[in-house]
Amino acid sequence: MKYNVKIKKMNENATIPTYGSPYSAGADLYSAMDDVTIAPHTTMLIKTGLALELPIGFAGLIYARSGLATKRGLAPANKVGVIDCDYRGEVMVALHNHSETEQTVAKGERIAQLVITPYIVADFEEADELSETVRGEGGFGSTGTK
Repeated sequence: MKYNVKIKKMNENATIPTYGSPYSAGADLYSAMDDVTIAPHTTMLIKTGLALELPIGFAGLIYARSGLATKRGLAPANKVGVIDCDYRGEVMVALHNHSETEQTVAKGERIAQLVITPYIVADFEEADELSETVRGEGGFGSTGTK
């Protein structure tokens, strides 16, 4: 299923997101900055040069690119970034260098992937009791223990 998403280029270095294959869930986001070097164990905001107009009821989730994370140790610092449908500012990726060496991000390099997904807005209702389940209050690996 496809939806139209309006994109505004905020600078001349911006690259429209691309999908790697017809069935890719994530569209690649690109650096719109001149080459930058990220020191080991530090985070830098990488500008994409893009602003989005997501459909109402949808969010943009920014995930790591698996190759960049496994081969170079670069991944979003917040693990998953969230772009709300009413946000109109520039999309940036807080890229963290988990490696022991400096990593240079080149202008136009793919830095993360954007997954656009629907979301549910909940009406939270306070309750004195919750329904019982087999699992109950077990958490943090409790379903795999005996």
